[in-house]
Amino acid sequence: MHKIALESRFGVLLLASLILPVHAEESVPAPTLESASAIRVLLAAELETTLSSQMAGTLGELKTGFGEQVAKAELLARFNCSEAEARVKVAAAELAMAKQNLEAKKQLRQLNAVGDIEVSMANTEVQKADGARAMGVAQNSYCQVLAPFAGRVAKVYVKPYQTVAAGTPLFDLVSDGALKVRLNVPSNLLKDLKPGLPLQVSIHETGKTYTAHVSGINSRVDAVAQTVELEARLDGKHPELMAGMSGTAEFAQDARP
Repeated sequence: MHKIALESRFGVLLLASLILPVHAEESVPAPTLESASAIRVLLAAELETTLSSQMAGTLGELKTGFGEQVAKAELLARFNCSEAEARVKVAAAELAMAKQNLEAKKQLRQLNAVGDIEVSMANTEVQKADGARAMGVAQNSYCQVLAPFAGRVAKVYVKPYQTVAAGTPLFDLVSDGALKVRLNVPSNLLKDLKPGLPLQVSIHETGKTYTAHVSGINSRVDAVAQTVELEARLDGKHPELMAGMSGTAEFAQDARP
């Protein structure tokens, strides 16, 4: 009898141990935006690129330097392009000669002195010479390095009168426009996220807090870190902020799914 009673009590205790954790787990509240702790953020420029040499050659004097502000299409550097300019002149002369030959063939054709095949071949030579001229002009345009957008020179990789190969980095250029705020939040908050949500961004370098709003949500979750990447826009202009600054962000108390 005692043995049966003990086994009965043990069965009840075992059943309770299996049920109780389930109730405790169900009582844990779901994570919300307001409960999320401070999230690391990084300020990034709207546009940032490395300008590289499109040709092999020797640089002349650089027209800009580290930290300088440049306008769109402003000249940053120029190559010594005497050879490229000479090739353009040669191609232009060959094109003129081919056109003259074509006109002569057409006149002879009217006199039945040549056949249609010779006129067609002369026309082909004009097209070939025109292509060579266009290629020379395109290659000659590589002699000038122009700013693709307005911004500041963040790094200079070369020196004046240096000889470089094609593909050699020349300048890092960062745009002057509004900065983006990049951050990664836990993916279990994804259901509450939407563009326009307000957040407070505290930047370490300035010691100030700025208002911002979510502008973009990545369409893919990082399966390893279980996070999703967001982009936010700062409200207003803040000249003291620069790309590369970091800090933390918290969603505003009035943020709602």
